[in-house]
Amino acid sequence: MAFRFRRSARIGPLRLNFTSRGLSSISLGGPGASLNLPINRRGGPRTTLGLPGTGLSWTMEAPPATPAPAAPKAPLTHPGATPWPAGDAEGLPNSRRLRSTQLQSLRQSCLQMLRQRLFAPGAPAHRLWQHQLVSRLLSEAPLGARSATQLAAIETPAALEDYLGRARSQDEVKRRCQRCVDAVSLALGLVAQRGW
Repeated sequence: MAFRFRRSARIGPLRLNFTSRGLSSISLGGPGASLNLPINRRGGPRTTLGLPGTGLSWTMEAPPATPAPAAPKAPLTHPGATPWPAGDAEGLPNSRRLRSTQLQSLRQSCLQMLRQRLFAPGAPAHRLWQHQLVSRLLSEAPLGARSATQLAAIETPAALEDYLGRARSQDEVKRRCQRCVDAVSLALGLVAQRGW
């Protein structure tokens, strides 16, 4: 029987994940959406999008980035080790916000995930785009301002991309993803009521 060592420690919104070989990855976020950045593990950044309370979640992994040459750093071998020197934390995301490239990666991963899980052929909302039903709802159905704004975010693939692309923080990406999922539920409900 093989034993595995896994431990994590929290520093504000960051979760440091350790294995027996040292720091493995850093996770940002929490229930709803999170981004896992590899430090000493195989693979690329992983984005997880979930709906809290439903048990549904989706994980996507981006291809690993080509590592840039860097000076060797002393590994952090266990959670009780001395803190990193200031220079070693330079590449890590700020505890309050992601760097622009990390935020862009999170936005793209979430966009791809929403398209695959909600709008791809065979997915629940595929017919909304295939038959332009959201546009029809916006033009024909009497809707409140809030519902119309919500539906406009998912009207077309371009509208969805634009809506997520305007998110300026990790928390805003998570909120906008959740609003998109809510908008799909609203649209499917309205379409069913009208017998479309």
